[in-house]
This record gives sequence, structure tokens and C-alpha cells, in this order.
Amino acid sequence: MRFRPCIDIHNGCVKQIVGGSLRDSGSFAEENFVSEQDAGFYGRLYRSKGLTGGHIILLNPAGSPEYEADCRQAALALKEFPSGLQIGGGICPDNAGRFLDMGASQVIVTSYVFKGGRFDRDALRRMVKAVGREKLVLDLSCRRQGNKYYIVTDRWQKFTEVELDEKALDRLSKSCAEFLIHAVDVEGKASGIEAAVAKLMKDSPIPATYAGGISSFDDIEELRSLGGGKVDFTVGSALDIFGGSLPFDKIAGYTEG
Repeated sequence: MRFRPCIDIHNGCVKQIVGGSLRDSGSFAEENFVSEQDAGFYGRLYRSKGLTGGHIILLNPAGSPEYEADCRQAALALKEFPSGLQIGGGICPDNAGRFLDMGASQVIVTSYVFKGGRFDRDALRRMVKAVGREKLVLDLSCRRQGNKYYIVTDRWQKFTEVELDEKALDRLSKSCAEFLIHAVDVEGKASGIEAAVAKLMKDSPIPATYAGGISSFDDIEELRSLGGGKVDFTVGSALDIFGGSLPFDKIAGYTEG
């Protein structure tokens, strides 16, 4: 279990947002923090701490002017930390090579593989063919409906019919190197983890990173317990480098198991 850092980029700025607030209309998001630093600053910081395996998330839709602004920021981070960061947001077989050439260690994909609310097996095959299994991370970010969790796409705005459960993790693990799972209902709220999601991730057959709601060391300890010490984690809004109170230097040194 180890800390994985993040760089979330929206409208060309490094931000921390409330995940469930994203709207393509008007490029809106409820903001917790807007950095005065560019993404290169965070790339240098993470490299200085040896924090490999973190991720950059581009939060605007591909094809928009804002997305290109996001990409320019991402390039600054990847230049500072080549092969140290994954990248996701609008990734498909046609553009994945662009991001790998920019220095991303792996690409992160959701919407391309879960089109129209359904799992598209052929799309996943095309993605694997384009970059290879070891360069592919599947983002299985989820939201709750009733007592179940379903994968969400299009910047967490659309529910799919794909339930996130042990069977899904087992099936999808055969086609990618890692999972990244945002518990969207608590993402950006620093209100505590989504325990059911953390518990489910314990049985992932490949490395998996949890994101959403972590605000204290008690939350990290709860994740360690529920995840059997196998689930990595990211912290965003709660970190002091993003306007929160948790000391980044202390979190950066967290490794267990």
C-alpha cells in the first residue's frame, strides 16, 4: 500500500474539484482549489520525492479548446517527470501514442471502453492493440445506485449498466496493468472514504489505486484495513499543497506492506 500523487487539470489549470459537479456545459466544476502553480511544478515535486505511478487527469472533453489547454499543462508535468506519471481523460487508440510520446508511463481509459453505457469488448481489444496491456490502466470510477456501484463515464456524468463487482474486476484485469477507481460520490469532499468500494478493491487481481474522500490518517488506516494493505491511494483536496491540512511531506513517505 502506497501513496500515488495526482494532478487534476481543468480549463487549463491545476485544480481540485468536487468530482460529481463536473458539467461539460459551460466547462463547469465546483472548485475546492485552483493552483497558482502550473502542472510542471507538481511534476518536479513528485519527481523529487520519487513518487512514481501517480496520475494526471484531463477533466475537459476531448476536442474542446479547454482540452487542448489541459494537454499543454500535462506536457509540462510529463517533461518534468518523464515515465513517472500516468495520464487519463479523452484517451483512445488514435491519440494514446501522443501521450506516451509526451512521457506518460501509461494511459488511463474509461469512456472509450464503456460506450453508450455498455462494456465494448472490441473497443478494449483495440485499446490493448494500440498500446499493449502493460501500458493500459482502466479507470473504473463508480457511483452508487441503490446498494450497488456502477461504472460512470464522460467525466463521471453518465452511468453505465456495468456493475463494479468482483467479476468485473477479474474479467477486466486480463486486459490491463492496473485499475484506478474514483469513488465519485465522495470525490473532492474530504468526507471520508467509500468503505464498500475500498473493500471491493481488496480482491483486485492486479494493482489498484483508490481515490475519493480521504481527509485524515484515520481514513488511510481504514483503507488499509478494508483493502488488506494491498490498495494504493491518492489524496487530493485534503493535502496542504492543494489547500488542505494534511502535510504532503508526511503523506509522500507513506508506504506499507
